[in-house]
Amino acid sequence: QVQLVESGGGLVQAGGSLRLSCSASGSIFGLRTMAWYRQAPGQQRELVATISANGATNYGEPVKGRFTISRDNGKKTTYLQMNSLKSEDTAVYFCWTNGAVWGQGTQVTVSA
Repeated sequence: QVQLVESGGGLVQAGGSLRLSCSASGSIFGLRTMAWYRQAPGQQRELVATISANGATNYGEPVKGRFTISRDNGKKTTYLQMNSLKSEDTAVYFCWTNGAVWGQGTQVTVSA
């Protein structure tokens, strides 16, 4: 079972940027579709972005044009570059892949 650890969250002002990282264990990272999810207070967990093994990406509507998902298979790491952050982006961000257990996530707080 793959283990995932998120990092890179923090407190930023609206309009700022952050880059989140997701470090993965396992021997087949390069074959997995990776995803970022987020969960805001009082809200359901929502899909933010995905990236397939061949690099195909998709994004949820609220982050389209502002966030970029990428991966480095050699480092077994998935990234989420977040630009033009809004207060509505405040949430705990999780990475996930098939077979993973939800981890602690990393908190992103955007001040208005």
